[in-house]
This record gives sequence, C-alpha cells and structure tokens, in this order.
Amino acid sequence: MDREVRELENALAQIWDIATNKFGLDPFPTRFEIVPATVMYEIGSYALPGRYSHWTFGKAYHKMKTMYDFGLSKIYEVVINANPSYAFLLENNSLLQNKLVIAHVLGHVDFFKHNAYFSQTNRRMVDDAATHARRINEYEFKFGRKVVEEFLDAVLSIEEHIDPNFFIRKNRERKLRGDGDRVLVKPGPYDDLATEQEQQARARAAAEAQADVIEPEKDLVWFIMQHSPILQPWQRDVMSMIHDEMLYFVPQMQTKVLNEGWASFWHSRIMRELDLPDEDHLEFAELHAGVVSPHRNQLNPYYLGYKIFEDIERRWDNPTKEEQLRYGRQSGEGRAKIFEVRELDNDVSFLRNYLTEDLCEELDLFVYELVDEEEWTITEKRWERVRDQLVANMTNFGFPYIEVVDGDYNRNRELFLRHRYEGAELEQRYAHKVLEYVYKLWGRPVHLETKVEDETVTWRFDGEEHSQS
Repeated sequence: MDREVRELENALAQIWDIATNKFGLDPFPTRFEIVPATVMYEIGSYALPGRYSHWTFGKAYHKMKTMYDFGLSKIYEVVINANPSYAFLLENNSLLQNKLVIAHVLGHVDFFKHNAYFSQTNRRMVDDAATHARRINEYEFKFGRKVVEEFLDAVLSIEEHIDPNFFIRKNRERKLRGDGDRVLVKPGPYDDLATEQEQQARARAAAEAQADVIEPEKDLVWFIMQHSPILQPWQRDVMSMIHDEMLYFVPQMQTKVLNEGWASFWHSRIMRELDLPDEDHLEFAELHAGVVSPHRNQLNPYYLGYKIFEDIERRWDNPTKEEQLRYGRQSGEGRAKIFEVRELDNDVSFLRNYLTEDLCEELDLFVYELVDEEEWTITEKRWERVRDQLVANMTNFGFPYIEVVDGDYNRNRELFLRHRYEGAELEQRYAHKVLEYVYKLWGRPVHLETKVEDETVTWRFDGEEHSQS
C-alpha cells in the first residue's frame, strides 16, 4: 500500500505538470485523500463532508452503498468545489484508475475556478456546511430532533425553488436600495443645473422607485424565509442555511454536461501523455470507453459533453472557407475556443450553440414520448427539435418553474403561487403534498395556479383540506 501511495504521489506530480504546463489548465490547489467505500458514499450522499443530518441523506447513502456492494454501480471519485479543492479517491481503485481520476478531477477544478457561473460560489462552503451542521444540532438539542426534522422536511420540499440569479439580482437591488425595502432617489446639490428634461426624468424615476410594485418572485425559499408571518428566528436561520447551500450547488446543476465533458476531454489527453506500460494503456482505453459511452436508457452527460468539446476543437482548428469568410476564423483556433466555452457557457447555451446536426446524427439522438399511455415511442429525429428538447429539459434544472405572485392574497396574508406552464403538467399528488409543506412554512392558506389539460386551475390548501377552482 505504501508503495502504491508513493507511486500515486509521483503520478500526481506528473499529471499536474502535464495539465498546467503542457495544456494550460489552471486549477485551484487540490488536496487528494484515499478513503474507503463507506466514506466515499457518505460524502457522495451528503454532497458535502460534515453536512447536517437528515433522513433523505441516509436513504441516498444506503441506496448507493447497496448498489456498490452488489456490483451494480461505483463512484470512482468525489470532488468538492472549494479553494483549495478537495478530492476523494476510492481505496480499492486500481493504481491506473486513480491516475485517471486525478486527471479527471483537475479538469473539474479548472472548470470550478474559471467558469463564469461559479464566480459567485462560496469557496469556503465546506467550513460553512460544518458550521450549519453545528447550529442545526444545537436547535435539535433545544427544540427537539423531531421538531427540527419535520421543519427540514418542509424546507427541503422546496429547496430547488431558488433563483439562480440571486446574487446578480440582489447585488443590483442593494446598490439602488437606500431605506428599508424602498428604492430612494436622493436629491443632489447640482439638481438646479439639470435641464428640464433631466429633472422630469429624475422625477419619474423617483415616483417609480417609491411605488410599491411587487414583481413575481422566483426564489420561493428566500421569499418565505423573509416574509412568513409565523416563522421563529431559529426557523428563519435554518432556511437561510439551506438557501446558502443550494446557491452553492446551483452552478453545478447549471453545468453538468459542460463540466463533465470538460473533465472527460482533459483526462483523455492527459493520460495519453503519461508513460504507461502496454497493459495500462489497454485498461485506460476500457475505463475511458466506459466513462464516455452512450447509456441505453438515459443521456450520459460525460459522453455528450466530451463529444461536443471534441467537435468544437476540430471545427475551429479546421474551419471551412465559408466560416473563414463569414466569421473570420483562422486555422488552429480550436484550443482557444474550447477554453472560451469553458469560461462563458452553461449547459443551455452549450447545447444551443454547439450541438450540430452532424453531432445529433453521429450520437443518434432522438425525442421519445409515451404514446397512448402504453409504450415509449420515438416521435422526433429532426436535429433542431432534438436540440430544443434537450435545452427545454435543462431549463430551470428540469424542475417546474414556480413563482410567488402575492404574499397578501385576498388581503388575508394568504400565499398565491403560479406555475409557469411550459407543456408539462404538475403531478397533482406531489403538488398537493408540497402545498401542505408550504402551508407549514407560511401558516396561512396557500394557492397554486397551474394548468390541467390546457385549462387554468387553482389548487388551494387551507391547513385541513385541498380544494380546486
């Protein structure tokens, strides 16, 4: 074991040198730990080491660990977005497997550091998550574990319904905010020098700023945390912690295909630069093929992202004459282009801009739907339709778009929510259960407007029964 650890340390130095000096990757400093399967799957199920306890994490752990024990699935690595970053290697991986994982991890960490959607990420979330866990443990001791767990059940039922642009929007509002929640336009010492037109424009801006115009609020967790009439201070604190942790995970949800594609692209190139014996080359080829191969029943983000990055590099390295004339492209710009994509894009823009007709045909992508509630049938193979469907599935992370319309509905502090219907109906049984949880958080009747069979309906829960209008 000691010999393998020393060899892995030497390989890590080689891989780091190849990644940074030969290929130009620029990851955060990264700390690697070799851990047993129990630790690997604990971190995988909790998503962060030292996070607060909840039964859903335990459920995920036992499911993942059981799949591993029966040889049905395996986690090769877990990497944490932080500065420095943390990566965990499975102790019963082969030496070559851990070399590949190290190369893959460095691709991820480079992506964490440079992608625009991670720029507002809390790089010390590992420490903050541990602090959150201690505070929640204190609340459990003070108010009872069952009370806190039932409250967490309610909060976690809506944890995905946050605003991915929260930092951008709140920072912009904070710059304009002067007094409480009102936007103030303060008089200046040189207002008398302004033209009449400028003075009128300022007056209009001041009037608009003073108006209590409430726009729909996408961030359901934040809105309830701020405005619920029944929450106690400790409950608002718990919601704030959950909100912070979800904001940390948002960029990973926005860039799954892009991030995994980038890491797979670079592990394949880094590993080819290592001086491996022949038998290791064969093992690497099998491992790599397993990572970036199509799945039978679902889309493999590693495979899709990897193939698109390869296609981008090839097309920008060898532009057609039409592309040279129309876009001013020059040969050999492939490497610069993929680094630009890594920095600026998320999954939606990545697929919309770079999934081509040729790639759709090569990857044999298609749209399938449940026909007559009996069997799944391929209903579309036109590449534009396939691309648009993939993009639609990724919009809002694949979750229904719910927004707060009114926090004082019927002038009775009732909460009115709206589902922005985009072709997919809500599952009524689940929606009703979530309304019950939202009622626990709001304390007053909750309404949800949605569509059922193209008809607008409103579901209501008043604390005792459900109704529809």
